[in-house]
Amino acid sequence: MDQVEVAVIGAGVVGLAVARELARRGREVVIVEAAGAIGTGISSRNSEVIHAGLYYPAGSLKARLCVRGKALLYDYCAARGITHRRCGKLVVATRTEDLPRLEQIAASGAANGVNDLRLLSRAETLALEPALQAAGALLSPSSGIVDSHGLMTALLADAEAAGATLALASPVTGGERDGETWRLRVGKDFELGARHVVNATGLYAAQVAESLGAPAPRLRFARGHYFSLTGRAPFSRLIYPLPVDGGLGVHLTLDLGGQARFGPDVQWLPDADPAMLNYAVDPALAPAFEAEVHAYWPGLPPGALQPAYSGIRPKLNGPGEAAADFSIDTGTTGLVQLFGIESPGLTASLALAEAVAALL
Repeated sequence: MDQVEVAVIGAGVVGLAVARELARRGREVVIVEAAGAIGTGISSRNSEVIHAGLYYPAGSLKARLCVRGKALLYDYCAARGITHRRCGKLVVATRTEDLPRLEQIAASGAANGVNDLRLLSRAETLALEPALQAAGALLSPSSGIVDSHGLMTALLADAEAAGATLALASPVTGGERDGETWRLRVGKDFELGARHVVNATGLYAAQVAESLGAPAPRLRFARGHYFSLTGRAPFSRLIYPLPVDGGLGVHLTLDLGGQARFGPDVQWLPDADPAMLNYAVDPALAPAFEAEVHAYWPGLPPGALQPAYSGIRPKLNGPGEAAADFSIDTGTTGLVQLFGIESPGLTASLALAEAVAALL
């Protein structure tokens, strides 16, 4: 049985960030990934947005790690030459009666230490983005976008330069604590010994926990679909409606080439094996997306939305329930487990890595 100091299970953006942080601190690290490539799950199926930290309760892990992670991420992207853009974001109220909700979001952001927010009148909003339908907006200048694959490639390169090793196509199928060591079963016939284990497997986190004989919360899965825009959108910033149950509403994001996409919606899924989840985008959803977008962009051309991709979020809350915080579970000796790492997990990844490293 091969022995290492730390086994990080999962090579998404959070697992790679954790591995990099631990390796840079001198820990012997192996990253164990079930898929044949890094970042094939949640990390490759999102909006690639760098969030400012507006929506989360003050003092929560999401609030603290998003704000800290945003600062770390911008610095890291600049230092490593990772493509990104601090394009800013508008949270839009389309009706006058919704303006108090913007004030609430602004107050929440301020409580989290986001001190660059500005409430805009209708005239100020249209001066920035004339194509909008808006009674007012909240401007978040520090929101942005990032090349998530470029980020993960850099994180892996840093981790390997510091001595970490990556094992692809290596699913963890079980394990148990044996004295001071975890004995992990990897694939069909390999055992890996590790003093510490980090479960950073996203959709599979509860399944992996159960295979290790560790407690796990119930994860609820919510699929979000994305549609791309045929042609160019007349916006230079990210455009978000007010939040909805389970998500942030069907918003407009821009990729690094300036192309617009819309999403995600929220479609709660029945409990299922994560490996069996369906990522297809039904073209019949387009009219519902158009209706959502028309509320803030009346000029959306008919038939301009095309199915793009979908992502699935592992949530610790169900429909109609208050949004849950990230969970960093240390209740089992030698095991740190990350549950419910959905948005703003990409933004918070480097801060999550610091938090995990401090526990080992």
